[in-house]
Amino acid sequence: MGNLLIIFLNFLVQVIQVYIFIVLASVVFSWLIAFGVVNPYNPTVRSIYQAINGLTEPALRPIRRALPDLGAVDISPIVLLLVLMYLVVPIITQFLIPQIAGSGL
Repeated sequence: MGNLLIIFLNFLVQVIQVYIFIVLASVVFSWLIAFGVVNPYNPTVRSIYQAINGLTEPALRPIRRALPDLGAVDISPIVLLLVLMYLVVPIITQFLIPQIAGSGL
């Protein structure tokens, strides 16, 4: 049972870390579009942007509603990254590291 829990928590940490990279990619991609580095009318660019937005918007939308309006500055990705890190760090420090250290790996 203990190994199953370690495998599940490790998988959960990996999924959260991949999602962190997707959020960072969303931020960088929005900057590239805003500064005119990439053309949003290019079909490839548009499909990548829609895919990234489809993955990040469901998590960012409630955060944007809760935060005050700061004009052109959007800090919702920062808040989301902090929440995700707040989820990952306790899982690693309280569950995974002691289990791995106790198993002698």
